[in-house]
Amino acid sequence: MSVCAATVIMATSGSKHEESSGPAPVPAVLRLNDTLTNILSDIPDLDGMDSMVSQYLKKWEIKGASLAIMRNDSLVYAKGYGFADEEAGEEMSPRNILRMASVSKLITASGIMLLQERGLLSLQDTIFGSCGILDESMFTESIKDKRIFNITVEQLLRHKGGFTCGLGDPMFSTLDIMRQFRLEEAPDNETLVKCVLSRRLGFAPGTSQSYSNFGYLLLSMVIEKITGSDYETFIKENILNPAGCYDMHIAYNHYDERYPNEVRYYMQNGAEPCEAFDMSGRIVERCYGGSNIRGLYGAGAWCGSPAELCRFVASIDGRPEIPDILSRESIQAMTEYFDPDTFSLGWNDTKPDGEWTRTGTLAGTSALVKCYPDGECWIMITNTGTYRGPYFSRHTAKLFNECREAYSASLPHRNLFNQPAS
Repeated sequence: MSVCAATVIMATSGSKHEESSGPAPVPAVLRLNDTLTNILSDIPDLDGMDSMVSQYLKKWEIKGASLAIMRNDSLVYAKGYGFADEEAGEEMSPRNILRMASVSKLITASGIMLLQERGLLSLQDTIFGSCGILDESMFTESIKDKRIFNITVEQLLRHKGGFTCGLGDPMFSTLDIMRQFRLEEAPDNETLVKCVLSRRLGFAPGTSQSYSNFGYLLLSMVIEKITGSDYETFIKENILNPAGCYDMHIAYNHYDERYPNEVRYYMQNGAEPCEAFDMSGRIVERCYGGSNIRGLYGAGAWCGSPAELCRFVASIDGRPEIPDILSRESIQAMTEYFDPDTFSLGWNDTKPDGEWTRTGTLAGTSALVKCYPDGECWIMITNTGTYRGPYFSRHTAKLFNECREAYSASLPHRNLFNQPAS
């Protein structure tokens, strides 16, 4: 569908609102997180697996982690390890929510696919220019590299839009951008986009790929433009809530802004403090003010529990046990395998045998979602960074494989999605 010129179809009623000063209100529904406790997954036959996970956290000096396991769309295990907030003496539990970093991209991609199903956009629609979705003159007038006018929705989803990090990832180099463009305050989305559009692309759109957080910020803005709603509200009302996820939110930047059941984040031992992203001159822990986490939007700002993430995955996996929120055609498009070097839509990687992977890394957190051909889905999120950065997920994947080999047969046959409130 073309969105040429000024034609914009609204998917929902309402308008953009100013950013609230605190967490958004929680819907008056029973949240999955409110039904789960560590005791529910204290299973003697799995004591050895608990020991493996605890030893893994000790080896990597991780304060706390949350693990959820789903089999055939049934939540069979959900448990916290270590501390959610060591200073407060709060142990990790499956009720805690954590920043999920780039796992957020899977949520954003699902929102884009839903808009395509509703006929409100096409993956082949262009982003900028008079026939683009973001056709505002402030963007068009900023473009110096004419190849930008050729970027499509699908190219952003697959990290093929031409944006590279030769001058630093624009989502994590706010200070450099403020200095280069002589900004007096941290840029909002529109200002950041104008700054980046004034640069040349690293390659012609569609001819190569380079992992781009900025591309998923643009997709978040596409959702806002098409729907007339702010990104978080649209995703909650049309993706997460229909999937049964009521305790996922766009994260805030600082510890004192955290949600009531959100963890504390920790840097790895030896990590140096840094200058705050907003050029205030404050020296901060990188996980609390080093980057504009909230500004990541659909590229990496969501926080939630692994248990609710399982529920979300169950709603976009094509399995019959839980109704999907997307069509079979959309799910097949998101998980289609091309070759080892082509990003899937929202997922990092989907293999021909049906194994799907989504990773996420930020200062102070690491997340891994693994869906296996046998119907199991394992999700772990930590509240501590490691020196391995994005490569840490490989070690977590190895842990999953070892635990699956030893303990998959011992996982209980039950469904914690149906657990009453504790």
